[in-house]
Amino acid sequence: MAVAAPGDRRRAPLRILLAAGLAVTMPMTVPAAEVLAKPKPSAKQLKKELSELQKNSDKLIAEYYSSRRELQKVEKAEKSARERLKVAQADYDRESAQLRLMATEQYMSGGLGVVPALLGEVDLAGMATLRAIGEEQGARLEGFTRVRDQHRKAKTDAQARADELGERIKELEAQKKDAEKVIEKIKDRIDLLYPTPGVRRPDGSWVPQLPSGPDNITPRMRLVKKLIAERFAVPYGIGCYRAIQDGGEHPLGRACDFMLSRGGAMPSAAEVQRGNEIAAWAIKNSQRLGIMYVIYRQRIWHARTGSWRMMSNRGGTTANHYDHPHISVY
Repeated sequence: MAVAAPGDRRRAPLRILLAAGLAVTMPMTVPAAEVLAKPKPSAKQLKKELSELQKNSDKLIAEYYSSRRELQKVEKAEKSARERLKVAQADYDRESAQLRLMATEQYMSGGLGVVPALLGEVDLAGMATLRAIGEEQGARLEGFTRVRDQHRKAKTDAQARADELGERIKELEAQKKDAEKVIEKIKDRIDLLYPTPGVRRPDGSWVPQLPSGPDNITPRMRLVKKLIAERFAVPYGIGCYRAIQDGGEHPLGRACDFMLSRGGAMPSAAEVQRGNEIAAWAIKNSQRLGIMYVIYRQRIWHARTGSWRMMSNRGGTTANHYDHPHISVY
């Protein structure tokens, strides 16, 4: 065995330190595929997550339900307070008119000097001196005071109930959003339980599939159709295979239209939003499900570019995809 020279032995620790420093400052080269690849959760993991999410969802829904019941009570109290205020306002207006009339009559007859002030806002401090006018005026003044106090109380109570109602609505909306987020997570986990059919190449692209079954679409398109139908409850039907050779994906069994209205009519605002959600879901899951492009509202999103672009006008609501999102798979 060769023996290192004394000089080499002295330099050995230095070489070790340098090598260690380089190992720290220069990270190991990892293949791109390993960096990009994310471990897929197993069915067991997904089911465990689903169970936990379900418990959280049930708790949030129970809280939401309880808050809805409380809100209904507050709404009832607020409505009752508004009705009491309405009655009190009518009483107040009537008594104020009577009081002003009395003040006007007193002024016209040359009465006390404080009376003209009552022709504007009713001045109870000044009006108090009118007690000397007679029992009738005094009784009217006392009646007005009582009605005024009731009116003030009703107004304050109505405002308090309105404020409470506003706060309850805010709380309920926040609870609703929390529950919706958890429900959305549950839906995402359920989606992941379905493996995407077909062969995926190392570069991320997909091997084409043949159509099959009575619907004449590919297994990959069938999964996308199933997931969207279950998640978004498409109300006006889903059209996929078409025999007409128009150069698109429909005759190949690789495209479906998710209709938001009938007969070429423009969809409602709620259905437009449903279409937006379907398109967003398709884009979010495009890599996993092999979605090639999405067309919606005269725009196209392609997996190759990862962005939307406008399309030329094809002359109609359906032709321009305003009444449905179109989804094509590889």
